[in-house]
Amino acid sequence: MEREQKIGENLRVGLISISAPAVLAPLSGVTDVVFRRIAKRLGAGLVISEMVASDELVQGSEEAQLRAEGAGIEPHVVQLAGCDPRWMAEGAQIAEAAGARVIDINMGCPAKRVIGGYSGSALMRDLDHACRLIEATVRAVSVPVTVKMRLGWDHDSINASELARRAENLGVKAVTVHGRTRQQFYKGHADWKAIASVVQAVSIPVIANGDIGSLEDARKCLGLSNASAVMIGRSAVGRPWIVGQIGAALQGRAISVPSPEERTALALEHYEGLLSLYGAKVGIRHARKHLAAYAEAAAEAGFHVPQSVRTGLVTSDDSSVVMSLLRSLYIHQERDAA
Repeated sequence: MEREQKIGENLRVGLISISAPAVLAPLSGVTDVVFRRIAKRLGAGLVISEMVASDELVQGSEEAQLRAEGAGIEPHVVQLAGCDPRWMAEGAQIAEAAGARVIDINMGCPAKRVIGGYSGSALMRDLDHACRLIEATVRAVSVPVTVKMRLGWDHDSINASELARRAENLGVKAVTVHGRTRQQFYKGHADWKAIASVVQAVSIPVIANGDIGSLEDARKCLGLSNASAVMIGRSAVGRPWIVGQIGAALQGRAISVPSPEERTALALEHYEGLLSLYGAKVGIRHARKHLAAYAEAAAEAGFHVPQSVRTGLVTSDDSSVVMSLLRSLYIHQERDAA
């Protein structure tokens, strides 16, 4: 089949326009609404919520509602996980009613706690059941539905092309493929070339995911996969601007490199936003993975980050101390910032 979209053309998921061919991946415990809001403002073509358990959302779980929060983000995308068509349908309806413009179905998470409940990438072992979930979700909402998957459960059952083809026939408007099997977890290197068979199997946009941390990676991935866009995950943690930078470069636009002052402001915005979202006690703990990533990214960009600063960021319970440490991250630069 001919590809429906190409890099540099008007990329859409259903009627939803995607502004750039680089999107932020859903990362459990990481892509909170504050992080997504920042990444979208900095040019990410699309940002996707943390994985939300559909049954927990239906049952009114406060944690699930926070994960699905999308205030200040347009278009707002909620990723749902589950194994029951009823919960998936009802969860999608709740997300749509709360402002979601796209519903993404998780069929790629490799975590034991997720596949143990026969969700995530476990669904790639039973495509008939996976399609029942897709059909229920698509029928339940008026917004576009997308699916995120892996290449297959293991190397003996590579079936992403078949799942993508069946998903398209059920009304799914785009798919994302992580270039590993579930059994690989995150080991080795993502097989971008293997995603090309999925692109050939469908006419909807295919987004390539896995090990994309730079513009060079993105270009190589797109060249091998022929995908419509790239999805960037772990590399964006501590660097929420990188998705927008890669998207701009892929479109031939100028790349905006944040100044030390701008990086400081972004880190502070993220930290204070988490305290507001979760409350100080929970927010401080939740923020630590992000604070460690900001420190690591600063060091990689050539800023001198003493060990005492790194330690203080992830151990202090005093928000004023943490903010003071964040202000020190981007002061002393040893070489040109990346």
